[in-house]
Amino acid sequence: MKNTVLRFNDMLYKVCIGIAGLSVLTMTLIIPWGIFARYVLGSGSSWPEPTAILLMVVFTFFGAAASYRAGAHMAVSMAVERMPEQVRKVAAVLVQILMVIVCLFMTVKGFKLCATTWNQFVGEMPSLRVGISYLPIPVGGLVTLIFVLEKLFLGDQSHRRVVRFDIVEASEEAV
Repeated sequence: MKNTVLRFNDMLYKVCIGIAGLSVLTMTLIIPWGIFARYVLGSGSSWPEPTAILLMVVFTFFGAAASYRAGAHMAVSMAVERMPEQVRKVAAVLVQILMVIVCLFMTVKGFKLCATTWNQFVGEMPSLRVGISYLPIPVGGLVTLIFVLEKLFLGDQSHRRVVRFDIVEASEEAV
């Protein structure tokens, strides 16, 4: 069961990295197009800026989930490092419980926000519902919740091969 959960989370991590990377790549193509259209063609397009903002939101929430699993998020550990070992363990569990609360808040309130704004449309892109533009918030919260629960029950997984690109297996070194 544990291996199945870890394999699923490895796949979910890869999907998060892929979505975040594709968002950044698309932003790097859209923004220059907007500049080119405005200053070279003389006719500014209305869609590049809101699209880039939406992609930044997607990148932020999916990238944050992947960053959490990889242990690459910001953490202030100076105070915790000075605590006795038993207090450190309690603090670590408390942090995970607080993360669960934050993720549940993002997920529940995010889905409510999507439902509330579902019948509104983005002004610059009339075919895009505002509720869809907010969807990365609850989905990112749910994915982060999965990774928080994984850390809480199965331990830190930042050492896994899928997360660490600097780990080279012996069979790869021979090639």
